[in-house]
Amino acid sequence: MQMKRTGRIHYIAAEFTGPACSVQGFTTRHEGVSRPPYNSLNLGTNTLDQLHSVEGNRSLLARAFDISQEALVTVRQMHGSDILIIDEPNEDYSHFLGLESDAIITNQPGVMIGICVADCAPILLLDAEQKIVAAVHAGWQGTAVKLVSKTVAGMNSLFGCNPRNLQVAIGPSIGKCCYEVDAPIRQAFVQSGIPWDSFAEQAGAGKWRLDLAAANRDMLISAGVPAASIHISEMCVSCHRELFFSYRRDGGDTGRQMGFIMLTE
Repeated sequence: MQMKRTGRIHYIAAEFTGPACSVQGFTTRHEGVSRPPYNSLNLGTNTLDQLHSVEGNRSLLARAFDISQEALVTVRQMHGSDILIIDEPNEDYSHFLGLESDAIITNQPGVMIGICVADCAPILLLDAEQKIVAAVHAGWQGTAVKLVSKTVAGMNSLFGCNPRNLQVAIGPSIGKCCYEVDAPIRQAFVQSGIPWDSFAEQAGAGKWRLDLAAANRDMLISAGVPAASIHISEMCVSCHRELFFSYRRDGGDTGRQMGFIMLTE
């Protein structure tokens, strides 16, 4: 993954192989209009930032990719396992903004689907053969309920996507270096049958350092996605204050970056 610029927007571009049928990436915190502590490209509506500033930032992102702001689709993320399916054109996509979900799958070109994060892992999936894309919000809760596995299964059952044809990008998230968790989180993973010791290291009595990206990578491989087709950003959002928001680092009062993907016409 490498830094790119489109219009005013700097973003981390996820480069997928094969025919170019989509654009995708992960925004940084720069080039927006929000004031501190949301400075400056805060794209999250679930913050105390001024709504007109967030809308201005979303408009900047949409214009950078030559789409209307109404074609930028996000949802009300709840750290759950619900998946929104968009399989037909809509005149107005804004009603999805209040819908509770943590993943989106679509076959509609020209619709940019996005996941807002400030520590959680944003995951983008593409089937270039079937022309299907998905975006997944994977915090510890979404990882514990295997949301990315359910998304792969949904792409297969609803659109005929073969997991072996998928390409996946896991964007900047909080790294194991900065993500210390406790026993209830470990128990949630164990109860789901997830091999905790494969991606968590003991950090003291009842404490572990959790690697969210590695956990989701393991699930993707188990779901049939080739390891070589999974691209992971090594950047920790907590370590890189100059580039990213981090909920844990900033004490909760912070903005949100976005993982986005869109099928081109």
